[in-house]
Amino acid sequence: MKKILYSALCMAGLLAVTSCNDYLETSSPSTTDTKFVFSTTETSRAALDGAYEAWRQAAQNQVFGDGLFYASDVPGSDIERHPEGFTAQEARHYPECFYQNGTYAGTLNLLGYQKDDDTGAYAMLYSVINKANIIIQLVRASDAFEPMIEEGQPAQMGQIYGEAVALKATAYRELLRYFGDVPYISGNPTDHTGLVGRDSIYDVVIAELIEAAPVMYNVGSIPGVSGKNYFSKTYVNGLIGRMALEAGGYQTRRGDIARVDGKGNPLTFEQMGTANNGATYARRSDWKDLYAIARDHFKAVIEEPGSAKFIETDPRAAESGRTYGNPYQYFFQQMHDDDNGFADESIYEYAMTQGEKLNDARPYSFGRPTTGASKNNYPCKNYGQGRINPAFYYGMFDPKDMRRDVACTVTATNGASGTEILLPFKPGSQGKGGGIAYNKWDENRQKTIWTANQRKSGINGPYMRMSEIYLGYAEACAALGQDGEAKTYLAKIRNRAFGGNGNVDAFIAKEGSLLEAVIDERGFEFAGEGDRRMVLIRTGLIGKKIKQIKDLTAQMISGLKSNGYYQFENGNVISSYVWTKSVDAKKDYKHRLTAQCPADKQNDPILFPGWRGVNDDWSAYGLTITDTYAPNLAIKGLFTKLTDSEIASLEADGYKKQNWGIDIANNADEYSKYLFYDYDYVKAPIYFWPFTPNTLTNGGFLNGYGFKNE
Repeated sequence: MKKILYSALCMAGLLAVTSCNDYLETSSPSTTDTKFVFSTTETSRAALDGAYEAWRQAAQNQVFGDGLFYASDVPGSDIERHPEGFTAQEARHYPECFYQNGTYAGTLNLLGYQKDDDTGAYAMLYSVINKANIIIQLVRASDAFEPMIEEGQPAQMGQIYGEAVALKATAYRELLRYFGDVPYISGNPTDHTGLVGRDSIYDVVIAELIEAAPVMYNVGSIPGVSGKNYFSKTYVNGLIGRMALEAGGYQTRRGDIARVDGKGNPLTFEQMGTANNGATYARRSDWKDLYAIARDHFKAVIEEPGSAKFIETDPRAAESGRTYGNPYQYFFQQMHDDDNGFADESIYEYAMTQGEKLNDARPYSFGRPTTGASKNNYPCKNYGQGRINPAFYYGMFDPKDMRRDVACTVTATNGASGTEILLPFKPGSQGKGGGIAYNKWDENRQKTIWTANQRKSGINGPYMRMSEIYLGYAEACAALGQDGEAKTYLAKIRNRAFGGNGNVDAFIAKEGSLLEAVIDERGFEFAGEGDRRMVLIRTGLIGKKIKQIKDLTAQMISGLKSNGYYQFENGNVISSYVWTKSVDAKKDYKHRLTAQCPADKQNDPILFPGWRGVNDDWSAYGLTITDTYAPNLAIKGLFTKLTDSEIASLEADGYKKQNWGIDIANNADEYSKYLFYDYDYVKAPIYFWPFTPNTLTNGGFLNGYGFKNE
C-alpha cells in the first residue's frame, strides 16, 4: 500500500529536479543502525531527541511562537488584529490582509519578512522531517516492524515509530498551512524537491498516522515518560482529526499543479467565489470522507483521553480574598504555575525552561503587554503583537462569558514600576498603544518570575488540548448531519464558559446553524491564540465573518464620531473616554492580582473586568515598595455611558479622564480600512507565504498566487 502511495506522490509533482538542500538529505539505515537504536529504551529515546529539539525550535521561532504565526495567524482574523500602524509594518500586514485582495502579491518583497536561510520556517520544518524520516526508516528496516503493525498493540518500538511519524506529520501540517504545495521527502530513493500537490501529501501523512496510532500509548502512560511534552496516541488521534478537517476544508490552490489523491487518482472540487491570481478557492468533492475520518479520531480521543482531562469545575479554593470558580481560567493559570508541570487539559505542550537560551515567544509576543526595559523589570518588556478587535470585545463577546476576561485585557503593566496602566487605542506596541490585548499569558501571575531579562519566562506552548478535540468532534458531526452529538459537545464547551447555563439553543438560533455555532464557539474558546484565521479559511466562512466585523466596526466608529459613544446589541457601550484611578487593591482585597470577578462585584472598578492587576508582591523580586505604591487601576465607564453627575463625583474622588474610544475614531483607517484591506469577499483569498529565492533556486520550482520569483 505504501509503495503505491509514495510513487503516486512523486508522479504528482510539478517537476522533478536533482538539486537538494542539506536539510532535505537522508540516507538509508543499516541493520546495525536499527539494532543499536532499539537496543535500550535510552538509545531509542535519544534517537528522537534531535527531532524533538528541531520541532521545538521550529514551533517557538516560526509556527506557534514567532515567525509566520506571529506575522499572520495571530493578528489576521476577524476577531484578532495588529497593534501598530499599517504602513509601519507592511511586511507583516500585507500577508495578514490577503495581500490587499491579491493585488499586492506581485509587489511583495520576498525577503521583507521571511528568512532565506536555515532559520526560516521552510528550512526549519524540513529539518524536523529529515530527522523524523531517519527514525522512521530505522524502524521500518527492523524485522519486527510488520508483525508489530499487524498485532496493533502498544509497544516500545511502536511508540518511538509513532512519535517520529507524528513529528513528520506535524511539520508537514505547518508547511501545508503556510506554503500550500511543497516537496514531499520521505527518505526513499524516489524523493525529489519538486512541488507535490498538497492533497496527496495530506492523504499519505494521515494514512501513516492511522497506521501508527494503535501501536502507541495514550498520554500519561508512555513508558519512561512522565510529561506531556512527547507525542502520544492521544495526540496522534487528535492530529489526524486536525489534518483531516484541514484536508477536507476550503483552500486556495494554484492552477499549475496536478491535483490527485494519495493513490494518484484525479480529484474534483467544489469551488467558492472567483479565481484570483491564477488560483481558486475550493474544497475536495470527497470532503465528507475526510470529515468522517476526523470525527472518528476525535471520538477516539474522547473515549481514551489518557491523562488529559476536560475540566468542568474549577478545583481552586478561594484564598487571600481572591475568587476563582472559572474552570476555563484554571487551564491558563496552570500554564503559569510550574516550570516543570503541564496543564490538566493539555494533550501536548512543547516545553520551555525558564531562563534558557531559547527565547520564549508566546508571553512576549502574545501575552499581556508590558512597557519598560528588557532587563530587571517587573515584569520585563512584553511586546504584545496580537490584539483584539474592539468590536469583537464589546459587541460579540457575551458579557456573561467567563472566557472574555481571560482572553482579553484593557490594561498592561508598567515594568519599571510594577503598576497597571490603561492600554490606549492609538497605534503602538507594548503597553504604549495598540488597544485591547491578549491576556492568556501574563508573567505577573507566574509563581516564579524571571526578571533578569525578557523572553525567558519558561511558559510552555500549549499545542493541543481537550477543548479543541470536543469542538473538532462537534464540527465534524455537525457537517455530517449528526446534530445530536454535535450539540452535546458544543454544550459542554459553552456551558462551562457560562457557569452551566450557556443557553445553547438560543445561541444556535442566533448563529443560524449548528455548524456555524460550533465554529463561532471555537472563536470564543481560542480567542487570542491564533486559531481563528485558518479555521475560517478552511470552513469557507472567512468572507462572511470579515464582512460582519467590518460592518460592526464601521457602525462603532460612526457612533463614536457622532455621539461620543456606541451601544452594541448586547448592551455594552464603548465611550470616547473612561475614568481611572491608581489604588492598592491589597489594602481592601488582600491581593493585587485578580482572578474571576465575583458575580455581585460587576460594578467594582478594581475587580471588573477580572483576570488583571499586578503581581501580589513585586518587592520579593527587588522592587522598592513605598507607602504611596498604588499598582492597581480602577476603571469606570468601560462598558456604560457615564452621566455628568457621575463624572463629577468620580473626579472629586481622584479619578482622571483618559482617552478611550476617541482614539479609535481618530485612527479609523487602522481599525476599519486596513482590516483585510480591500478584500471583496468574492475572490479566492491569497493567504499563503511565497517561497524565498533560495528555496526557489534549490527546489527548481516557481511561486504561484501572483508572487514574483526573484
